[in-house]
Amino acid sequence: MGILNTSPESFFKKSVKTTKKTIRDTIKKMESDGADFIDVGGMSTAPYLSTLTSEKTESKRIISAIKHIQNYSNLPISVDTCRSSVAKLALDNGTEIINDISGLKYDPKMVDVISNYDVSLILCAFSTKTVLGNQVTATKKLLSESLKLAKKANVSSSRIVLDPAIGFFRKSGKGPFFTRIKSDWLSRDLQIIQNLKNIKQKHSILISVSNKSFIGKLLNKDNPPDRLFGSIAAEALCVVNGADIIRTHNVAQTKDAITIAEKLSRSHKGL
Repeated sequence: MGILNTSPESFFKKSVKTTKKTIRDTIKKMESDGADFIDVGGMSTAPYLSTLTSEKTESKRIISAIKHIQNYSNLPISVDTCRSSVAKLALDNGTEIINDISGLKYDPKMVDVISNYDVSLILCAFSTKTVLGNQVTATKKLLSESLKLAKKANVSSSRIVLDPAIGFFRKSGKGPFFTRIKSDWLSRDLQIIQNLKNIKQKHSILISVSNKSFIGKLLNKDNPPDRLFGSIAAEALCVVNGADIIRTHNVAQTKDAITIAEKLSRSHKGL
């Protein structure tokens, strides 16, 4: 899954594409590099940033990007939003997947909107309450809650992918889109990545670790563009640990890395 970031507030400034030309060029390159689908975001949700934008602004960015993508590619489009009004507009304009980082929990109207469309979902682990105890167990519980909401929206289980929310569990944050924990966030993220097969619950797992904070922390690299090699290593190991979909800024490099990781994995069944 290639990331198309249309939010200037993003933590990874290099990834931001806002003009018709940059979106067109990015989409063409992602497709030629081997992306299977594109995930469009119109608002940064990094927990440590104060980046909340209006629904009108988020919608405008996303709809513009969707139209540009459709002009230059037939790749399926996913929209990264947890707001029902944005999701509805995206679905009305041909989006096939909604990637909700709140797991349908942030906006009470999201379930009703989703129920009116033939849509696939990416559900992220999320809670409005502080999560205590074993983080693997807690993550599975939060994802189970979101699966119940998806069932209420009449979404087939076969059209749901789970995301254990790497980078979104913190002791504190400036935005509303994170889950509060009292334990160390770095330890939590590492524990989750090491236990992906345990978290699956018979669903495919999506992992988004590209250029994220835990890589910067481990490598002592504060600048996201300096985290490329760390990102690729983490993505490859996530596949070995059970991830089925990798959401990334670096399609070509990641595709090569996970191809090799799959071929060399002990669990790989052959060519």
